[in-house]
Amino acid sequence: MWNATTWEDELHSEPRSGCAINAAVEVFGDSWSLIVLRDIVFGGRRHFRELLTLNDEGIASNMLASRLRKLVEEGLLTRADTVRGQRAAYSLTEAGIQVVPVMVALGAWGMNHRPTSPELTVRARILANSPELVDDLMDELREVHLGAGRHDRTRSRASERLQAAYEAALGDTGVDR
Repeated sequence: MWNATTWEDELHSEPRSGCAINAAVEVFGDSWSLIVLRDIVFGGRRHFRELLTLNDEGIASNMLASRLRKLVEEGLLTRADTVRGQRAAYSLTEAGIQVVPVMVALGAWGMNHRPTSPELTVRARILANSPELVDDLMDELREVHLGAGRHDRTRSRASERLQAAYEAALGDTGVDR
């Protein structure tokens, strides 16, 4: 029988067990939370409308609103206070930024074990083979979302290096952008 309890009722509740994997799956185990984080991390999308209209998977507006609310309540995002007529901006928290290596690992697994398209796998391949770039990307996200200074300002931004590597890889494979 269907239980009227929803995931919203279970936010910040104790996990079903003390297992670390279970605790993480209870936050990320739905089909949209990591996709929303992906679009914020790798797509630079910070506003509801951008997240809705630029999402490749076609998330519904009510689902996006639900997931953004969940990610804020779970402490992975913050939502800027707004006045009427302003668009709310979402920012990653440190906990949200620390999900980046998990997303890189999931992307590498998906690339190796699931059917994927070459043009959508390029960034996953680059990041899986570049731990230093992942660290630099996290550092850049801290600067953008948390206002922290980058550790090494002599290097170009990680997002710029990732984009250049992406374009070079697409040029090497002959895949259209």
